[in-house]
Amino acid sequence: MKTYVAILRGINVSGKNKIKMDALKSLFSSLGFKQVQTYIQSGNVVFGYQETSSDNLEELINKQIRKDFGFDVPVLVLEEKELANIVKNNPFADDENREAQFLHVTFLKRYLANVNEEKITAHVKAGEEFSISAGAIYVYCPHGYGKTKLNNNFFESQLKVSSTTRNWKTTLKLLEMANEADA
Repeated sequence: MKTYVAILRGINVSGKNKIKMDALKSLFSSLGFKQVQTYIQSGNVVFGYQETSSDNLEELINKQIRKDFGFDVPVLVLEEKELANIVKNNPFADDENREAQFLHVTFLKRYLANVNEEKITAHVKAGEEFSISAGAIYVYCPHGYGKTKLNNNFFESQLKVSSTTRNWKTTLKLLEMANEADA
């Protein structure tokens, strides 16, 4: 059995696309997933399943949410090792001059080969930074995520790729949960 992390985009935001975590956990269990754990109300699920592609799992989860709840939710599934690499490669994480509460990770649905970073840099406010890697964009926004233009919607429109963002604390917690499930 392999450990996976599912990150759902846009549930329980401003009263829209409501899914209670116990219902989400039940949905995952009904799909045959094992050791299902949720974390906070924004759609973070750690689970075990046989080895298969993330695309297959994303489609399976998305279809079941549509069937059970009647709305479409973008789903991103990572293997534990993919999440571990994203955490390990955060260029801002070990910088003592940066406060962790202002770190965010935008998880990308697919690998980006060529990115025009100058186009993105034009929207960076003083003190903000970003770094693009294979599966994620790391964002440091000291004025707060709610005030930056470097948000999920911006990256999706600029890069033409589906994505979802989590703060650094949540990202680390998901990795911790995945590591414990795998032990």
